Amino acid sequence: MKITQIETIHLGDFPHILFVAIHTDEGLVGYSDTFYMTDAMRAYIHQFAAPMLLGHDPLAIELHWRRLYEVIAHIAGKGAEIRALSAIDCALWDIFGQAVNQPVWQVLGGATRARIRTYNTCGGPHYGRPTRGGSGYGADAEIGAKYEDLVGFMTDAGALAQDLLSEGITGMKLWPFDFVLDPDGWANWKNFKGAFDPKRVAIHGHSISRADLKLALRPFQQIRDAVGDKMDIMVEGHGFWSLPAAKTIARALEPFEPYWLEDLMRADDVGALAELRASTRTPLLVSEYLTTRYEYKPVLEKNAADIIMIDPTWAGGITESKKIATMAEVYKRPVALHDCTGPFTLLAGIHLAINCSNAVIQESVRAYLRLTYPELITDVPVVRDGHFDAPTKAGIGATLIPDVRQRPDATVVVSK
Repeated sequence: MKITQIETIHLGDFPHILFVAIHTDEGLVGYSDTFYMTDAMRAYIHQFAAPMLLGHDPLAIELHWRRLYEVIAHIAGKGAEIRALSAIDCALWDIFGQAVNQPVWQVLGGATRARIRTYNTCGGPHYGRPTRGGSGYGADAEIGAKYEDLVGFMTDAGALAQDLLSEGITGMKLWPFDFVLDPDGWANWKNFKGAFDPKRVAIHGHSISRADLKLALRPFQQIRDAVGDKMDIMVEGHGFWSLPAAKTIARALEPFEPYWLEDLMRADDVGALAELRASTRTPLLVSEYLTTRYEYKPVLEKNAADIIMIDPTWAGGITESKKIATMAEVYKRPVALHDCTGPFTLLAGIHLAINCSNAVIQESVRAYLRLTYPELITDVPVVRDGHFDAPTKAGIGATLIPDVRQRPDATVVVSK
């Protein structure tokens, strides 16, 4: 079997997602996606990766990963290039599974569980889609809509927690601290104007006032008042805070007993992460921002995290994510799988979580599952009693809906 064609598909209405399809001479097609800087990733795939892959055996996944990574290492690229490599790798695993008529989790070595717990990241159907809203989080266009969970946690997090529990979901992630970084953020959110501007955030984050801290803690109090300890609360920081401010936030959150603190700081200073971890009794999660085992290694060696977060289409693909999870297991650390991006990334995470014995939870966004992903792929994963069941179809378990390529906002580039 040989690789005959590598295809990228980009939709204007989903500006941050790049879909990748790898075709073979036996008619098998492997699918994946990845997120951010789509033009740069597309250039890497067609200019660098395609000439190295076309005509070769798609099942030689380990060899392809190493050869592609060496090109990246040579030019010191670690951002868009790694994400593009990740998407290619996941698509190759999809082909492998199809070739042997087994789900990816089976060809990784089999299942360690029948299902994996999920939590709801509280975004809406247009979260992360600036084409669908004026705010940095894409919420404006969906005010009042079903599953607009970002507005839900900013207005009445307790009611949102009750709604999630009614569906069997026992974990929710929210990020109210982001909005105190914008001087007008709280007032505008109260009026549903969503004027949060990510460009302004970069100059803030070195301290947090008592008044802002009190405002940001309000959703946590609402959740505990409404449902008590029935809901696990994951705290997202998006890397906006300095170490002193992160310590202040962590201490203030301790009475609410969060499930984890995620990326209160950027994960680019392992010493600072270790200091933050030592300052709080709340578990520290690190980090969707890291790529490859080489960046996770010092975090584990310096005891700078309680839980390791992996995004399979950012960290290096299924090949590398499996190695990161195994390395974390050596240090007695559980792993959580990230997805707030694309449907094939979610599927890759589920397969890894079913296979990896130290996986504890998979991220999902219910608005994506019910309103967004059905526009894009066949066989959208279904949450049952707060869990994803092990996929049963061969390969990754889904394909891009054929009509997606014919959409007026589609840009399809092919190398062959």
